[in-house]
Amino acid sequence: MYALYSAVLGVGLLAYLPTFLARRRRAGYGRDLAQRFGRLGDELPPEPRCWIHAVSVGESAAAVPLVEEIRRRWPELGIVVSTITPTGARIVAERLAGAATHRYFPIDLPGPVRRALDAARPRFFIAIETELWPNFLRALARRGIPAMIANGRISDRSFRRYRWVRVLMRRVLANVSVFAMQTEEDARRIIALGAPPSRVVVTGNLKSDLVPEAAGDEPAIWRERLGLGTEARLWIAGSTHRGEEALVLDAFLSARTRCPGLALLLAPRHPERAGEVEDLIRARGLAPVRRSRLPAGGAPGAVVILDTVGELAAVYALAEVVFVGGSLVPIGGHNVLEPAMRGKPVLVGPHTSNFREGAELIQRSGGGLVVKDGPELERELARLLEDRDLARRMGEAARHAFAGRQGAVSATLDLIGRHLWPPARGAAR
Repeated sequence: MYALYSAVLGVGLLAYLPTFLARRRRAGYGRDLAQRFGRLGDELPPEPRCWIHAVSVGESAAAVPLVEEIRRRWPELGIVVSTITPTGARIVAERLAGAATHRYFPIDLPGPVRRALDAARPRFFIAIETELWPNFLRALARRGIPAMIANGRISDRSFRRYRWVRVLMRRVLANVSVFAMQTEEDARRIIALGAPPSRVVVTGNLKSDLVPEAAGDEPAIWRERLGLGTEARLWIAGSTHRGEEALVLDAFLSARTRCPGLALLLAPRHPERAGEVEDLIRARGLAPVRRSRLPAGGAPGAVVILDTVGELAAVYALAEVVFVGGSLVPIGGHNVLEPAMRGKPVLVGPHTSNFREGAELIQRSGGGLVVKDGPELERELARLLEDRDLARRMGEAARHAFAGRQGAVSATLDLIGRHLWPPARGAAR
């Protein structure tokens, strides 16, 4: 079965090669190609080491509080954090500098996996948000290296896909020592796929423990960067996808007739779509400007496209209202936690299956609203902009709803101490 998986993966990688080469030129993929083949190079942190894997931006952000607390509780551990994307690598470099060493995760084929583990020699491995790589987990088990899924979640789409290969999944999941899942539903799903129930624990969402930084002068600095005057009002549409930006821009034009000082910051989920979003903005007679090209002092009157990585959470602090994308189109939505923790009223579309619990929580608390289409987005945006007291109450409700759900990092650390580190007395070190 593993041989068949490796063969299928190898064929898939060959088919993907032209796309990979194109991305390599455009976005930096492949600059560390040797690491993807298991050659991790020198300058790894001193042993003993642990390895934490986070695919991209979201998982890397979730890993931050966990890495920081591992560092505090077990200072003897060197920490390697791997990602697959350059954007994820940037988050690790910026937010975990001095606390962890970044490497790209190896291709899940026996050769690259063997070389990577020979180089890293981790004492334990943690995958963030249910990264299940069969060959890698099998190699860990054969070496006696315990593995953990932390902040685990299984979306509707992933669950449907995994169920097609349940026989393989049961064998893969047997190589994981403990599963720290975000919600009861995630726990139920991982058990249905074959995880031993005795190894499954609900710990909550690690991102709930990402306390927003103290404001200080940051809002004023960001206002200057974006060219916003002290009286300017800002709407942010974050993590948007194709099909949503047009609806956002139409809602913005409508809202601006009642709120002339309104500004818009659009943050496409995939920054490489910035050119496409610029065309949509120009087609409506508006002036676009990319965050990466902002002149000193900002660009007053322009619609700002946030084409950078790792800044959206900080900019949310300036918004009066936030729309979280991937939800007006059938993507499954994105996490509402970051704007909610900053006390912002949140609008989402009806497609929130990837973050169902968070979306339901924010609705129940009164901190957010579901808008089913573009016209409803226009109406609710206008209502919140006109009724500032309502927007303030909703923002506070959103903040309180999520503030009471902290503790995932502590629960995850307890599981690490119970199952992963330090090794049991007499175990191989």
